[in-house]
Amino acid sequence: MEEAHHSYFSIHPSSTKMYHDIKEIYWWHGMKKDVAEFVAEYPNCQQVKVEHQKPAGLVQEIAIPLWKWETINLDFITELPRSHRKFDSI
Repeated sequence: MEEAHHSYFSIHPSSTKMYHDIKEIYWWHGMKKDVAEFVAEYPNCQQVKVEHQKPAGLVQEIAIPLWKWETINLDFITELPRSHRKFDSI
């Protein structure tokens, strides 16, 4: 579990994601409980939980359209590091 959790690809996953990732390779009796306890005791995982983070900002309510394609909404993420094509937004 230690190795799977500290992998560069794990990014401090939740216990559910970690369980699903590990069960593809390993299995033991009580595995789901063991994984949940391991993740619950790891300090970094506790810090990245959504309840320990500040809200990103004001959420704008989007009206639900009556007909499909009546309204289109887009979200933009800006000021990112520039890509090799010199873009900084998605």
